[in-house]
Amino acid sequence: MNIVTVARVERNPTVKNEIAQKGFSRSLPVGFLAYPISQAADITAFKAELVPVGDDQLPMIEQTNEIVHKMNSLTTTPILQHCKALLSDVSRLPGIDGNAKMSKSLGNTLTLSASEEEIHRAVSTMYTDPNHLRVADPGQVEGNVVFTYLDAFHADKAFVAEMKAHYRRGGLGDRQCKNALETCLQELLAPIRERRATYIQDKGMLLTLLRRGSERAHELTQRTLHEVKRGLGLPVLF
Repeated sequence: MNIVTVARVERNPTVKNEIAQKGFSRSLPVGFLAYPISQAADITAFKAELVPVGDDQLPMIEQTNEIVHKMNSLTTTPILQHCKALLSDVSRLPGIDGNAKMSKSLGNTLTLSASEEEIHRAVSTMYTDPNHLRVADPGQVEGNVVFTYLDAFHADKAFVAEMKAHYRRGGLGDRQCKNALETCLQELLAPIRERRATYIQDKGMLLTLLRRGSERAHELTQRTLHEVKRGLGLPVLF
């Protein structure tokens, strides 16, 4: 942690945005400010090369690589691994209210465990084009959350492209678009929700899976920690 300055963390765009969003100003929790360093530790401990993130986390990846570069300059041979961000075609999903970021604290999320009714309510309240007042009116798909989610999750891209064209020229209502999205999300999330319920019902199996994962993670991270200690000339006591 001592190889990163407070000024550098405060320049991190993701941190700056979160500070503004949460209204911390100078009443900033130390743990929050240190989060990029903790995230870097999580990545480097496993020597991850590809990290799946949203585009809002790219500054975190950049800072992680700065930390890796600095640490490797302190050890006898390079030990930690530089990483790259793995972005999907839709690198960030907006909140269902149209907010730039989906966040539990903002109450604008749609969870993988959502029930059929919760999915219905979420889609029904999704932000669309506020100027699309009548079905006959031409609509805008850019910034329209319904179409952002259709782009991300609907398997039939030609169908979505036609919906966009229809919406732009007018004659397609928001309700029809939302119905198409809800059908898509219901089909997508149902098996995920059912599988999750299976694990929740069998607490023994769930705890076994968590324990196995923790043991494997501990083995890998301890190996990295020992390599770093030896590289810095420190004793490996455990």
